[in-house]
Amino acid sequence: MYTWVSECARTHPLQSALEVRGARLTYAQLLDLAERLAGRLVAAAGGQAPRAVGLLASRSLAAYTGYLAALRCGAVVVPLNPRFPAARNRRMSELSDVDVVVADDDGAEQVAAVAAGTAAAVPLTEDWTDPLGGTPWDGPLPADPDAGAYTLFTSGSTGEPKGVPIRHRNLAAYLAWCIDRYEAGPGSRFSQAFELTFDPSVFDMFVAWCSGGTLVVPQADEVLAPARFVADAGITHWYSVPSVVSLARRLRGLRPGAMPGLRWSLFAGEQLTLEQARSWADAAPGSTLENLYGPTELTVTCVGYRLPADRGAWPETSNGTVPIGEPYPHLEAVLLDADGRATRDGELCVRGPQRFGGYVDPAHDADRFLRHAGGVTRAHEGRPGSDIWYRTGDRVRIEGGQMVHLGRLDDQIKISGYRIELGEIETALRRHPSVAEVVVLGRAADGGETVLHAVHTGDPVPEAELTELVRDLPWYMRPKRFHFRAELPVNLNGKTDRRRLGAELTEELATA
Repeated sequence: MYTWVSECARTHPLQSALEVRGARLTYAQLLDLAERLAGRLVAAAGGQAPRAVGLLASRSLAAYTGYLAALRCGAVVVPLNPRFPAARNRRMSELSDVDVVVADDDGAEQVAAVAAGTAAAVPLTEDWTDPLGGTPWDGPLPADPDAGAYTLFTSGSTGEPKGVPIRHRNLAAYLAWCIDRYEAGPGSRFSQAFELTFDPSVFDMFVAWCSGGTLVVPQADEVLAPARFVADAGITHWYSVPSVVSLARRLRGLRPGAMPGLRWSLFAGEQLTLEQARSWADAAPGSTLENLYGPTELTVTCVGYRLPADRGAWPETSNGTVPIGEPYPHLEAVLLDADGRATRDGELCVRGPQRFGGYVDPAHDADRFLRHAGGVTRAHEGRPGSDIWYRTGDRVRIEGGQMVHLGRLDDQIKISGYRIELGEIETALRRHPSVAEVVVLGRAADGGETVLHAVHTGDPVPEAELTELVRDLPWYMRPKRFHFRAELPVNLNGKTDRRRLGAELTEELATA
């Protein structure tokens, strides 16, 4: 990836590469900072290239320069998040063998706790670029396509964050496809609505930097007013989770025609409803709108659907969402029923060059990969070869020739695009001695966003004590409400009936 970016910088040295927090860097300036910061990272790691670099930074020059500097060293990038609890950031660093932690002003408060005893800390606070000094890293450019590019962590059902390593080879096919499909190049201006811990951020950064475009980074409050940001910053390519549309509508920030210069509108991370798509299309009448789908394990996105320019030709689906469409041409997809037979309504499984090679902890690979050939499906054990399919756990149906996402086959949900294993939250709450059973459910609140509710049995527990138990989880994994029940409903098999409990909770909330 770094080689690709450096070649682009040689071709377009004076083009704007990055705009963030008032700073504007050309490609030449960005690479100069990255090269010199790479030298500093190597020095911090004891004179040798670090294995992995943690980025405890958000929406700052340090975050993006640090990303490139880590790649320049040949290190794996491990995005951390200053909004996450320090204990979780530290565990993610430990699991991915981070040698150096880069922190900006937002991460400065917890960098010592995250790096203590296991990694060197490189704080980049205040005016760190003036002067950065130091010697640029003069080691060979990384050239191994099978080397790790970045590792992201998703929620794990066992209570342990689940590491997803992505190789440069996985990204090569994806980025080449995206650069061509979205007509990226000099003059293209990409938004960065995502945090670095969410993999669509990779699209924004590297589709821009591998084509000569500009990455324009909004601050958190600007993401809440997307139309204003797009217009003021001259954005040509917008990419976000669909819930941004609902929030902007609620704040009355999506006037018809508000984004006349927007060329591309991309959404992923959650189901995009047709209603959300109509509101956005009204505000950006000249843009092409696509709904994209893909788990982290399949390198950002692997399936997409482009809404027709003619509003009258838009599809109608069984659940009111925009189809996720068809797999990218260099990938293969199949829907399988519970018996492993190909079907038109089943679990989506995908294989191809974007599929990752297995989790950081091989124990997490269990039941995630399979062989499917000649109508016969069987589980795959061990690290997967190129012919092996990844099980997404998502239920998909073919409607009108296109795939429509119907939800999860397990208890996993998404909030603000972040994937959550409800079992991880339940595991944390069960640590309380007065909690016997606990079920966490997601329920829609006013405005359409999902809110987590925890229902437990045992003895009543003060809410403050339960809140303390989830303090070390990221903000989006903390229940907003806690409910005590004498018992939980069960089905005929004696298992907790989550569907019935959810219906009871919905009724209870409606009459509260």
